[in-house]
Amino acid sequence: MNKHVFTLLLAMPLAISHAYAQDSTGPTVKISGYGTAALTVTDTDSAQFARPNQASGARKTARTGVDSNLGLQADVVVNPWLSATVQGLARKDGEDDFGAELAWAFAKAKVSDNFSVRVGRMGLPVFMISDYRNLGYANTLLRPPGEMYSQVPLNSIDGIDGTYQMSLGETSLTTQLALGETKAKVATGPDSIVHVEGKSIVALNVVAENGPVTVRFGRAETKLTINDSTSQNTLFAALRAAGTGYRFTQLNALADELAVHDKKASFTSVGLGLDWNSILVQSEYAKRKTDSYLSDSTSWYVMAGYRFGAFLPYYSHASLKPDSRVNNTVPASCPVGYPAACTPTLRALSAGVNTMATTRNQLEQSTDSIGVRWDFHRSAALKVQIDRVKPKNGQGLFLQAQTGFRGPVTVAAAAIDFVF
Repeated sequence: MNKHVFTLLLAMPLAISHAYAQDSTGPTVKISGYGTAALTVTDTDSAQFARPNQASGARKTARTGVDSNLGLQADVVVNPWLSATVQGLARKDGEDDFGAELAWAFAKAKVSDNFSVRVGRMGLPVFMISDYRNLGYANTLLRPPGEMYSQVPLNSIDGIDGTYQMSLGETSLTTQLALGETKAKVATGPDSIVHVEGKSIVALNVVAENGPVTVRFGRAETKLTINDSTSQNTLFAALRAAGTGYRFTQLNALADELAVHDKKASFTSVGLGLDWNSILVQSEYAKRKTDSYLSDSTSWYVMAGYRFGAFLPYYSHASLKPDSRVNNTVPASCPVGYPAACTPTLRALSAGVNTMATTRNQLEQSTDSIGVRWDFHRSAALKVQIDRVKPKNGQGLFLQAQTGFRGPVTVAAAAIDFVF
């Protein structure tokens, strides 16, 4: 989004507030915000540690951009049943700068005491903390576990959602259904960005709360498209050309199978939260499935902490494992009588498909984290966290890994989260 447009959108609620300052019957406007000021460093220069969708990350030289952000939100209440919310967010993104984005921009109608409808841009409800994943102050961990939160690069949905709340005895049940579409930028290299598009999104989010216990179930389905990956498009075009030219129909079928164009994708997750006395537990488990070269995966994490007054030490373990494998159907050689270039071409194509398969398998990793949160102010908290990241078959989720890179890698970060 153009940064001037972003600034204008954030300024509009302020202008509305001023215009109605003398009219007590007009809309009311509330301005709030949040942010994180952080430093992140690792013990290696052979690869970079980053959050999902970032183009670069931290190495032995500490960086502020990995875990820092700033958000501003305006809530406009027009009348008892109609309101609007706009939220802007500045953070490091796929273009490797502090890009400004319009995270939320929706109108909300309260149809009844139990049912409400929103139209516009909302958070995509695929995780337990989808709505506040970037609001560090609302979370115990310094950052959401990458093993889980990297599996869906789509953060928002443009469309409509409905939320229904009801009580079952002492249990509060909230059901949310969202329909729409979205786009996201994903960095695939230091100067390479692809645009991921999700069409026909259907997302269901069900949350049950009973005292200190929260249980969540989520399911999202979409048709996924990635059109501008140069390396993948080159490989798929070569497979189709060889399939047509040498009359190997399985090569055309393989290209169609691997390509990400209106391919079905789903993400199913369950979550558990416990905030009882001084004990805090949070966990999620998820399965991703796609009908393309993007791997199916299993991801999960568990975090536990214990409060000592204003201090909350915690431990977390997270895991990501690819589940599917690329079925390389490229023939090993050409039959007798084919042109001399045929077999070398097939070998090059097979190597390309194998490289894709290897890249998918390299994403497997786990992370052990220890940290402490200190609520030193009623609207600010200091966090210190140390992660031991263990890629299993290569670079894991690290960026720009050099030849021969192997884990584990230690990541240290200190952050001040604040709200205003």
